[in-house]
Amino acid sequence: MMSSESSPLFAGSIPQFYAQYLVPMLFEPYAADLAARVADMRPNRVLELAAGTGVVTRHLARVLTHDVTIIATDLSQPMLDQAAQTASVRPVEWCQADAQRLPFPDQSFDVVVCQFGVMFFADKVQAFSEARRVLRPQGQFIFNVWDRVENNEFADTVLQAVRPLFRADRPPFLTRIPHGYFDPAVIQDDLVRAGFTRLPRISTMTAQSRADAPHLPAMALCQGTPMRNELEAQEPDVLQVATEQASAAMAARFGTGAVEGQMQALVVVAEAG
Repeated sequence: MMSSESSPLFAGSIPQFYAQYLVPMLFEPYAADLAARVADMRPNRVLELAAGTGVVTRHLARVLTHDVTIIATDLSQPMLDQAAQTASVRPVEWCQADAQRLPFPDQSFDVVVCQFGVMFFADKVQAFSEARRVLRPQGQFIFNVWDRVENNEFADTVLQAVRPLFRADRPPFLTRIPHGYFDPAVIQDDLVRAGFTRLPRISTMTAQSRADAPHLPAMALCQGTPMRNELEAQEPDVLQVATEQASAAMAARFGTGAVEGQMQALVVVAEAG
């Protein structure tokens, strides 16, 4: 999930919370979808950007034949360390790398894939240009981004609960970054500026997010994302207050037992000319 944005920090206990709570609750269905799409492209070499704790990587390892090379990168070494702790069914090359300055030769991959990472790139056009540079002719760049927060019920519920704890002049992390890059026209323009001459294919994918109890999404989003850093920077007890308020809001909206809510993302496929 992490790449080149300077302010969010995926370190400390965040990678563990991220892997334990966020991955099964939010990312698994989208990871399976991306991996299946990549498999349909029949690549020989695949590069993953912003691999985070490796959920897409593990799906790729399962669906791609063993002769396909998979290189998974992320800017955050703690996230890669967490990813490497979970065994995959086949060897994967893990590599710390900045998506804006990829350490790979031109035209060296058939597919570049990124799950919920491009929102973090400080210079998206530069990162997209790097993806295009390392793609072979007719290679595919495939990524997904979260739709607006209002279309993602768990995130929206938590955000509304904790918003009063943030400064009025700075949007919280959830709206500023994860749910801040969802306009198809903006995405298309950035890809064109990066050198993708063919218009991308952009589709919407809706899925269901599930958790065994309402406090789990609250804990995941408050403590397993860089929103934790923003909360802890205020007062010593704000993180706990935010988690409790978010838990109460989740229970009020979804009930006190197992909870389920809609989530929505955009899937983008751009072909290198």
